[in-house]
Amino acid sequence: MHARPRKAVIPAAGLGTRFLPATKAMPKEMLPVVDRPAIQYVVEEAAAAGLRDVLMITGRNKTTLENHFDRVAELETMLEDREQHEKLALVREATELADLHYLRQGAPLGLGHAVLRAKKHVGAEAFAVLLGDDLIVDDGVLLRRMLDVHERTGSSVVALGEVPRERVNSYGVVAYEPGDEPDLVRVTRLVEKPDPADAPSNLVILGRYVLRPEVFDVLERTGPGRGGEIQLTDALSELAASSDAGGVIGVVHSGRRFDTGNRLDYAKAVIELALANEELGPALRAWLPGFVAGLEAGD
Repeated sequence: MHARPRKAVIPAAGLGTRFLPATKAMPKEMLPVVDRPAIQYVVEEAAAAGLRDVLMITGRNKTTLENHFDRVAELETMLEDREQHEKLALVREATELADLHYLRQGAPLGLGHAVLRAKKHVGAEAFAVLLGDDLIVDDGVLLRRMLDVHERTGSSVVALGEVPRERVNSYGVVAYEPGDEPDLVRVTRLVEKPDPADAPSNLVILGRYVLRPEVFDVLERTGPGRGGEIQLTDALSELAASSDAGGVIGVVHSGRRFDTGNRLDYAKAVIELALANEELGPALRAWLPGFVAGLEAGD
């Protein structure tokens, strides 16, 4: 058995240009999904999987991320004085999720560079990486499965999902061989955003990783790849080919997942999670069929 990772890294330095003008003054990670910002779902997922030491890699104009997870004494006092205990609990929940640390990326050199910035904080141990663009609202089930696989095998682990082949050029795509369990594959190669005609499969990385510390050494010698950025997929390809580094295993996820970097998927996430919300769901479910019927009737 190998040591179970204790730390999570959340890269959150992107500019969010696909959501302009909404992200002109607000980080994309703070866009609301029903009743909380998208980034809180990610931190909740890490905490639910037992990863309560969380390093967020940020950039300029991202101070609202830190503010959201910080205490606001005057707000808490006001809610306490007004005996609004449910709201007070929700405000405190974000603060108490995990031990959060923050580090600036410094330059927009890609996901691989953002992960490399975590080297001093992580040290010589395996760690998880969670991207905020992918919301996987499952109480940490997928991430715990990935941690279990790493603990048993010592390999780096990536979460994978199927997408239509015409959409693979938006993702890191894997070539693979069957694994020793139905939801596992052995990754042999990774390609960043390939042309659909050249893609080795339609299994793509979903933005969840459990990485051995050897990835830092690889990233330090990895030059800019696609888009002039240091690509994490390039480093993972090298690890996949190295038995000394434990190789790379993929966990195929068939559950719900929202690509909130895509505006349509973001809208779907808001609708689906609102429908699942105990307070909003019943009224929304009652209203929605009539609204859709009106659209179909051309009203």
